[in-house]
Amino acid sequence: MKRLRYPALVLAAFVALAPLVWMIETSIKPNREITQDGTLYPHTPTLENYRNLFSQHDFGSYLTNSVGITAFSVLISLVLGTLAAYSIARYRLPLEMQRHIGVGLLTLRILPPIVIIVPAFLIVERLHLLNSWIGLIVIYSAFNVSFVVWMMESFFREIPVDLEEAAMVDGDSRFTAFRRIVLPLARPGLVATAIFAVIVTYNEFLFALVLTSTPDAETMPVGAATLIGRISVDWGGMSAAGVVGAVPIVLFALLVQRHLVRGLTMGAVK
Repeated sequence: MKRLRYPALVLAAFVALAPLVWMIETSIKPNREITQDGTLYPHTPTLENYRNLFSQHDFGSYLTNSVGITAFSVLISLVLGTLAAYSIARYRLPLEMQRHIGVGLLTLRILPPIVIIVPAFLIVERLHLLNSWIGLIVIYSAFNVSFVVWMMESFFREIPVDLEEAAMVDGDSRFTAFRRIVLPLARPGLVATAIFAVIVTYNEFLFALVLTSTPDAETMPVGAATLIGRISVDWGGMSAAGVVGAVPIVLFALLVQRHLVRGLTMGAVK
């Protein structure tokens, strides 16, 4: 079995990285090499696909919209969901509802988006928030907060209540003990939850397609879809859009990786 370990790792790395490498190569190929020659690697590398992406397709607006909407919606859902999850984990509700409310909220996340796209559209239209950041932020926050509550509740239940009680004996209020004691210990859960919420929100396509109509609010997945025409597909442009669109997620992953590892090694007692 040990002899198969390294070939298996190499195979897994190849399967994971081959599409990414192919996308990067395609993004720097001229159109002839993509559609006619079918070269394995770019013979005459060019950045024309990237230049056209920003000069002709206004991709900078799509990318800005995606980053901004994702950041605000994830931040709102983390704040609201974390407070709600802490309340469920620490307080008793009538009829023992605290045991089931997390799963109940998760059902909203389990539902296919296509099921509620029509009522969501009607609500956003009534609020006059179509084709705006606020409309997408509200929808994404509502979806993400249910997952945040479900995830963070389990993390808060694993943190001993004695730590908070000791802090309150020393003069801290409930909120101060939550901020100084509980949140640092729950950092791994916050980071893991944020990673999931960021990836799902950043890649969401259906709501962004239905609720937006111009580059003023359209997100990166919708902007990339505009490169698919009725007659032809701009494969070079789509590959360049994929590379550019992946940059914010890669930077975010590198940023939170250190905090995730550090949070996993933290304990209540030094």
